[in-house]
Amino acid sequence: MIRFSHVSKEYAKTGPALQDVSFQLGKGEFAFLTGPSGAGKSTILKLLYLEERPSRGEIRVAGLTASSIRGNGVAALRRRLGIVFQDFRLLEDRTAEQNVAFALEVTGARPETIGPKVSRLLTQVGLSSKSNALPRELSGGEQQRVAIARALANDPVVLLADEPTGNLDERATRGVFQLLRDINAAGTAVLMATHDLDLVRRANLRTLEVNRGQLVFDTADGGEGRAGEGA
Repeated sequence: MIRFSHVSKEYAKTGPALQDVSFQLGKGEFAFLTGPSGAGKSTILKLLYLEERPSRGEIRVAGLTASSIRGNGVAALRRRLGIVFQDFRLLEDRTAEQNVAFALEVTGARPETIGPKVSRLLTQVGLSSKSNALPRELSGGEQQRVAIARALANDPVVLLADEPTGNLDERATRGVFQLLRDINAAGTAVLMATHDLDLVRRANLRTLEVNRGQLVFDTADGGEGRAGEGA
């Protein structure tokens, strides 16, 4: 699903953000992406959904090579990905139902299919009773569930989650994480960037740790429990 091969990213003003990073995430796999602020986690995610381009190296996502994608190909790739952010990024003047529907409308879904699919997605994330609520009427955890439902609208093969529990209390964090695990169990690969080291340790799943732009640890290489220590 994802392959980074010797990827580096440099910015003109701030210098190197990533240095020679290589890893793979297979079909249906779940992995945490950890490390201190500024380590390069968000840069990795931005490279995956093509907000940024690598300075060197090769990136493959869902069978596509990033360097060969231009123009409409960027939108086509993003339709194969689900993206969830820490700050939810919901449309404040639209209901939960309308926020999810919007993701289908902009990708040209047939109008008659949108209503049933939105209903199914909101049921999947446990919010069927809140379909007509505006974001301000929902808790943080509920808003993130709407954002996840929106991210699933186009049946992505990979879900990228950038600090999805960063603004949530412990109970909401547990609920959102379990939802991501359920989505993963249904076959969607998930890469979740997080600072929540307690969550990482409790879950005992594959962990990629980045520090100062380098991949310094990957539990898939045989380590256990070390990832995130001191990060």
